[in-house]
Amino acid sequence: MTDPVLDIRGLSKNFGALTTSNNITLDLHPGEIHALIGPNGAGKSTLIKQITGELPPDSGSVHFNGHDVTHLPTAARARLGMGRTFQISSLAMDYTVLQNVTLGALGAQGGVFRFFRPAMQDKTLLHAARHALEQVGLEAFQNTRTSELSHGQRRQLEVAIALTLSPSAFLMDEPMAGLGVEGSHRLMGFLDGLRHKAPILLVEHDMDAVFKLADRISVLVYGEIIATGSVDEIRQNSRVQSAYLGEETLT
Repeated sequence: MTDPVLDIRGLSKNFGALTTSNNITLDLHPGEIHALIGPNGAGKSTLIKQITGELPPDSGSVHFNGHDVTHLPTAARARLGMGRTFQISSLAMDYTVLQNVTLGALGAQGGVFRFFRPAMQDKTLLHAARHALEQVGLEAFQNTRTSELSHGQRRQLEVAIALTLSPSAFLMDEPMAGLGVEGSHRLMGFLDGLRHKAPILLVEHDMDAVFKLADRISVLVYGEIIATGSVDEIRQNSRVQSAYLGEETLT
């Protein structure tokens, strides 16, 4: 097996007497979707924040693309190719689609917001933004105000922004949140193809999407990974059934 793009070893985090991450170990390999599931309050958000650099771990390590990034800030990890999309959209709704992605490309080059207007005349930035939009299928919407996009299209736009960093991996926090059945199916097809550009660590409550997309699944309960395996292995794991998955979810 190839070396993992993302390798997390023994990650732990405590808030006083509360342990939110307890010796967590997991990895992400090229070409795969590794889903992270668990009940509310299991510690998924805390773990993602430690991976992205928003929250320092108390112990353990995070290696990304062969680099020890455990103590690097979020921006430095992003420059190494760690792309993230959020559960709650952080898009600028009054900007056009192209402006949002160009702003992302500007940030990837270390620019700041006050230089945004000149950036819209920068051919290199615009080329990177348009190329990212082509990759997610939004090139026809580049002049559309972001507020006019569907929820699913906004998710694709977030991915386009991440693509301006030429990511080696994506961390996605509940991309199906707020989508209907049709929108979820469209986004699932999109993510299925995206894994070939960069592997995805997928935090998701939509078990239909998880079971259809994931190559591997890790189950986080009370800050601990209680199981990691294929879809079939997780379906059949009695401890997972007892701790998280209901019978109706397993069918």
